[in-house]
Amino acid sequence: MGKLFGTDGVRGIANVDLTAELAYRLGRIGAYILTKGKKGSKIIVGMDTRKSKDMLGAALTAGICSVGVDVLNVGVVPTPAVSYLTRLHEADAGVVISASHNPVDYNGIKFFNSKGYKLNDDIENEIEEYILNDKDVEYRPLGEDIGEVNIIKDAVLEYTNYLKGLIDVDFKGLKIAVDCANGASFEAAPKLLKELGADIKVFYNTPNGININFNCGSTHPEILQKLVVENSCDVGLAFDGDADRLIAVDEKGNIIDGDYVLAICSTHLKEKGLLKNDTVVGTIMTNMGLDKYCETQGIKVVKTKVGDRYVLEEMLEKGYVLGGEQSGHIIFLDYNTTGDGLLTALQIISVMKAKNKPLSELAAVLKRYPQILVNAEVNKDKKTKYLKDDIIMSEIQKIEEEFHGEGRVIIRPSGTEALVRVMIEGQDEKKISQKANYLADLIKQRLK
Repeated sequence: MGKLFGTDGVRGIANVDLTAELAYRLGRIGAYILTKGKKGSKIIVGMDTRKSKDMLGAALTAGICSVGVDVLNVGVVPTPAVSYLTRLHEADAGVVISASHNPVDYNGIKFFNSKGYKLNDDIENEIEEYILNDKDVEYRPLGEDIGEVNIIKDAVLEYTNYLKGLIDVDFKGLKIAVDCANGASFEAAPKLLKELGADIKVFYNTPNGININFNCGSTHPEILQKLVVENSCDVGLAFDGDADRLIAVDEKGNIIDGDYVLAICSTHLKEKGLLKNDTVVGTIMTNMGLDKYCETQGIKVVKTKVGDRYVLEEMLEKGYVLGGEQSGHIIFLDYNTTGDGLLTALQIISVMKAKNKPLSELAAVLKRYPQILVNAEVNKDKKTKYLKDDIIMSEIQKIEEEFHGEGRVIIRPSGTEALVRVMIEGQDEKKISQKANYLADLIKQRLK
């Protein structure tokens, strides 16, 4: 990746890293590269609830209009809604102003192409090359050819109507706790679930510009766990700030993360003949328990690097339809082109209704292996050198041999910090904790 785009667009502290000036340039250059100055071009722009959305949205919009491209402003909507609306309105691209699960000080700008997919590296690199080298596109339309802004007032309705049409059951008789993280799902989630007949208890759905993700949402599901039990709910749903991920809670207050969702939904899709190639895509952090369960169901688990974009790339390349991460980014590729928290919620609850079983029973098929993660502080310039260190690699091999296929070691350098992350998974939590700390200490000593 370059210096501007990360694995999920451009992100940083608003008005420091991500300034109005940068937003303008991203809008101008991004719009031109994605439309090549074609007359009649249009780009969808949506956002989450952060206060900085107005500053960045105005600048981004000005940049887009400056190259003759119209903006279809859909306001505050979930990130996956922008992906869907880009296709629905036959736009040339979509842009989301959001920093997802990050604190309010942060914001981000993420592009989708005309088909609703995140941009590939080549296009991001082309945009980046202009901006980092302080170049501009030589195109400034005049008069009637300058872009204009159109407000799409029914964007949330268009998105929720689409999702509602994807399932063939209603949610009558279910009591659902909903944590909107004071984010982009604050309108869409309650609206959709009410229309499907659920009795809902809504929490953290009063965004004020500064309370997004603050002690709530998918990054703080412990609050929802208590609320589900206290309110005798059948299920709890915790979204992150832009609602592209979901962490669920069963009726007993247990966390149902992305690995459980993949277990539940892959089985259901296979039973209906809809799981293409009988394969589900996870990442290297996907729990071994999912591998073991899927093996009993005749389902193959393919793993990628950490990051939903890598999950999606694998799905597109091989034709798979279901994939995701522990964090709750789940992609149902037959229905949307990116992780979608609301879509994931509908799929889980639909399985509950179809099988007439509580979520705890559905999730019980997956027996999680304990995972221990320890960070080793190292020299920043040496954090990828562990692969060439014979002593470190020899110890990793010894540990894995001890597990006899019932455990594993995952080592990966941090993308931004001077850290090497050591994750060990196995059946004996005390043993893997000892091994993880031992290995982290060794890496710290060897790479200091």
